[in-house]
Amino acid sequence: MIGFFDSGFGGLTILKEVEKALPNYSYIYLGDNARTPYGNLSQEKIYQYTCQGVEELFRRGANLIILACNTSSTMALRRLQQEYLPDKHPGKKVLGIIIPTAEEMIGTRNVGIFATEATVSSCAYLAEISKFNPQAKVFQQACPLLVPIIEAGNFEQLDSVVQEYAQELFEKSISMDAIILGCTHYAIVEKTFRKYLPDGIKIFSQGEIVAKKLKEYLDRHPEFKDKLKEGGKKIFLTTENSPHVQALAELFYGEKIDLFVISLS
Repeated sequence: MIGFFDSGFGGLTILKEVEKALPNYSYIYLGDNARTPYGNLSQEKIYQYTCQGVEELFRRGANLIILACNTSSTMALRRLQQEYLPDKHPGKKVLGIIIPTAEEMIGTRNVGIFATEATVSSCAYLAEISKFNPQAKVFQQACPLLVPIIEAGNFEQLDSVVQEYAQELFEKSISMDAIILGCTHYAIVEKTFRKYLPDGIKIFSQGEIVAKKLKEYLDRHPEFKDKLKEGGKKIFLTTENSPHVQALAELFYGEKIDLFVISLS
């Protein structure tokens, strides 16, 4: 079983694309909606919460987990891989979504990134893009209001906020070839971003990128295939449920789903 963890339901946009690319696998998704957003939390708190989510997914049968959250991938992944997994779950894997996205920037000269405050302050995208494309110039824009607006469903505020963030980014550089939507929540409002970006700029949303890279990873690691194929089963977990949370999950996933409420500690 392949696990997906996110602070909320933005990662469902990643899961949806992975299902298209790898339909024969079983999936379990966990959104920590009771404590979202993670973007304004300390690194230690993000690591603590991410560990709890990963542990729960392993306990429920996942052998490989995708941190379908840019903030967790930025602030917790390396420590999970270096400290947590070797001690508690040797032989299992946790993968992030920053490096697969950075790999797509090969050949791009000027890259703009919209992301949470935690992701921007970590400079993780700058570091990873420079490894694959040392000549690239990277310009970041923190968007602290976007996840709360999307999670609350206050879409009437969306245009003015996205327009302001776009203007702030392009004050840093008027010449950009590519834009990364560096938070999985932003995928469902990509059309709004497009309205306030110049024509000709390619927007990279992460679902298709992660799906392609995960398929390539499994092809390179056939030892995982026998562990993961279980006939298309899907489980959706949340740490908070309500009519609003249910509606939000279906908005991100694009169809009705059954949510099961759990607690993390």
